[in-house]
Amino acid sequence: MMAMLFEELRVLQSAEEIADNLWKEIVSWNNFSRDTVGKQFTRAADSVGANIAEAYGRYHYGEKLQFLYYARGSLFETKYWLNRARTRRLIPENQAQNFADLLSTLAHQLNTFAKTIKANRAAGKKTNKIMREPQAMYQTQHETGFESFVDNDSINLFTPKEIAQLANLAYPPDTHTIQ
Repeated sequence: MMAMLFEELRVLQSAEEIADNLWKEIVSWNNFSRDTVGKQFTRAADSVGANIAEAYGRYHYGEKLQFLYYARGSLFETKYWLNRARTRRLIPENQAQNFADLLSTLAHQLNTFAKTIKANRAAGKKTNKIMREPQAMYQTQHETGFESFVDNDSINLFTPKEIAQLANLAYPPDTHTIQ
């Protein structure tokens, strides 16, 4: 199966259509409305599609999901600005309702897309094999007959002088005294 181009994603196409239609509406507003509400409204709407595209371009599932969550956040910001435009009578009520419905559908598409990515991640974890090193074989005195494995507390590895020198390295004389 050939990989789908990101431009072919329905969720991206929906986001682009909404952003482009909002743009067509917003450019007709007066300067004050465009500068205050319009610019942020446009940026939020454009950010939805931009984050979907960036999610598509990411390799790791976690990164893909993170950018879809950014897209969802931008979608809710777009809804916020839509409500401001409706309340301030910058968009007719019927048109605002149409955009609200499209944004709700897009939110559902985004959630479905995220669920698909999560399912793919879970399926990948199930099919991945766990790599383990071969178990090491250890020999004891009973298996080898060597006497070198015998525990002997009478053997001193360090002389008292060497222990004092090591202690002085770890604890200089001005901070610790050895008795």
